[in-house]
Amino acid sequence: VQLQASGGGLVQAGGSLRISCSASGGTFSTMGWFRQAPGKEREFVALISWSSGSTRYADSVKGRFTISKDNAKNTVYLQMSSLKPEDSAVYYCAATRRVLQTNVNSYDFWGQGTLVTVSS
Repeated sequence: VQLQASGGGLVQAGGSLRISCSASGGTFSTMGWFRQAPGKEREFVALISWSSGSTRYADSVKGRFTISKDNAKNTVYLQMSSLKPEDSAVYYCAATRRVLQTNVNSYDFWGQGTLVTVSS
């Protein structure tokens, strides 16, 4: 499975941004977004079940971020609102054939990452 993330950029605190990830070349059960800030470990942000559409969110983004998918386009989106400077990170999309996994080590396929910078 090949994943291609896009849509990152610079946004002011309180603003919104949508990032996308297109998938090709295989099947998977769950698609997730993770992020990694400088000097920190990669952390779970959100996931979506490709079949049922069930979602999970990290507590830090619940109510502000929304993950969605377009099966026809094999694309997953992360709509980010009320952004904070602490949301600044490289955002990675990832896919797994396991179900609803939040552990970074459960994901087999990774995109290249897209940088999101939130200015204060």
